[in-house]
Amino acid sequence: MMTHYLLLTPGPLTTSDTVKQAMLKDWCTWDDDYNLDIVQTIRRTLIKLATPSAGYTSVLMQGSGTASVESVLGSALLPEDKLLVINNGAYGKRMAEICQVLGLAHEVLSFKETQLPDLEQIAAKLATGGFSHLAMVHCETTTGMLNPLAPVAQLCSEYEVRFILDAMSSFGGITMDVAKLNIEFLISSANKCIQGVPGFGFVIGKQTAIERCKGNAKSLSLDLYDQWHTMEVSNGKWRFTSPTHVVRAFAQALTELTDEGGIAARQARYTQNQQLLCQGMQELGFKPLLPVDMHSPIITSFYSPTAPDYHFNRFYDALKARGFVIYPGKVSDADCFRIGNIGAVYPEDIARLISAIAEVKYWE
Repeated sequence: MMTHYLLLTPGPLTTSDTVKQAMLKDWCTWDDDYNLDIVQTIRRTLIKLATPSAGYTSVLMQGSGTASVESVLGSALLPEDKLLVINNGAYGKRMAEICQVLGLAHEVLSFKETQLPDLEQIAAKLATGGFSHLAMVHCETTTGMLNPLAPVAQLCSEYEVRFILDAMSSFGGITMDVAKLNIEFLISSANKCIQGVPGFGFVIGKQTAIERCKGNAKSLSLDLYDQWHTMEVSNGKWRFTSPTHVVRAFAQALTELTDEGGIAARQARYTQNQQLLCQGMQELGFKPLLPVDMHSPIITSFYSPTAPDYHFNRFYDALKARGFVIYPGKVSDADCFRIGNIGAVYPEDIARLISAIAEVKYWE
C-alpha cells in the first residue's frame, strides 16, 4: 500500500485506510442499496449525533462546506429578514461575502481575529430588534479559536433570533445538542471531524425552518428546501448527481465514529492531541498565537520564528519530506502557521511530529 503523509490541516484531513477502501466500489444512484441503505441511514445518523430531541431533520448538499453555508443563507433568509453576522476570522468574513453577493439584508459585527466575540456588543445589537437571524462560526480555523457557542445561543433565544451555526470544523469532534442550544441550522462538511473525504456538506436543522425556505432560494443547485424535499419524498435520492464514492466513504466514517465511542471519545482524542502538540511545540520554543483558554481541540496557530533565515516554505518542505503536512497562517496581522490534529491522527503521531520538527529546525 502507498505510504501517504499525515495531513495536519483543518481539512481535508488524514482518513483511515478503511474509509479510503470504501470508495473502491461504484454505486447506482437509483438503487435502494444506495439511497435507502446509505443516504437515508446517513441522514438519520446525523440527526442522532446532533440531538436526541424530535423536530430536526438533515439534508446533504453537493460541493464544499461553503456551498452548504451559501445554501442555508440563500434559502433561509426571506425578503423581510435581516441577518447579523459575527465575524472574527476568514469564515465569518466569508459568510458576510455570501450575503453581499446574494443581496441579503445583513449587518456584520466584526472583532479582531485573536479576539473572542464580545457578548455585550452582540446583545446590544440584538436589542435593537432589527434582526431575524444570527450567524456565527463555532471553531474559527483562521486561528484555532473556539467561539462562545452556549452564551451566543442563549442570546439568540432571549431576543427570539434564529441561530445559524457554521460548525464546519467542530461537529463530530465537539459534543453539543442542537435542540438544547435552539440552533435553527447547523452546517458542517464530510471532510472534517466525521473523518470522511471532501465532496459534500450537510445541514441539520429544524424541519419547520427548512419548510420555511420553500420557494425562497437564490440558486437552483443550492436550493435547500428542494434538496431536502427530494430526499424526503424520493427515499434519499439527490436532485442532481450524487457524489456516490464520497457518500459511501462518509457512511464508513460514521461507523468508525461509533466504534471509537462517539463524539465524546473523539473529542477526548483530539483534545489530547492538541495538548501534546502545544506542550511539545512550546518545549521547542514555539509560542501559540492564542491564550490557552481560547484554544479549540481542532487546530492551533503558532507564531513563526523570528530568525532572519526562517522561511515557512523551507520548513514546510522539510516536514513534508518526513511525512507531515502543516498549514500556512491566515491571520492578517501576525506571521504564523497552523497545525491541525483532527482526522485519523493519534497521540503517537503528534509525538512523531514533535521529533520531526526538532530535527528540521535549520534556523538554529
